Amino acid sequence: MVATAEGDVPKIGLVNQLGRFVLIGGFCALVDFGVYQGLLHLGLWVHLAKALSFIVGTTTAYFLNRRFTFAAARTGGAAQLGGFALLYTVTFFVNVGTNALLLAVLPASRWEILLAWAIAQGTATTINFVLLRTVVFRAG
Repeated sequence: MVATAEGDVPKIGLVNQLGRFVLIGGFCALVDFGVYQGLLHLGLWVHLAKALSFIVGTTTAYFLNRRFTFAAARTGGAAQLGGFALLYTVTFFVNVGTNALLLAVLPASRWEILLAWAIAQGTATTINFVLLRTVVFRAG
């Protein structure tokens, strides 16, 4: 982490950001998957369960990544939140759509739900890291 002028937010290098993003992403993926499995266990429709679990995991990811991965300034919150909301709206549809598509085309097996979830999660996560770093939380 490199400190800039006094009062500025410290800059975190790409490798460090990526490492933090992976750790936080892993935690948030567990949150997402846990909520998803819990809702499925309660008998919720699979696509609604996926949508709700994505929202819970994403909300957790925003706050943790904002603070620990990208060390975003506390100012500019509305612009960051707006950019985040737009990005995650897009990746919401990518995630849920990919999950639904894979559930429709994968052969039935005990791994079908896990595999569809993992591929959907990986696709959305890649998009999120690139756009969070370059657009939403970019260094001034």
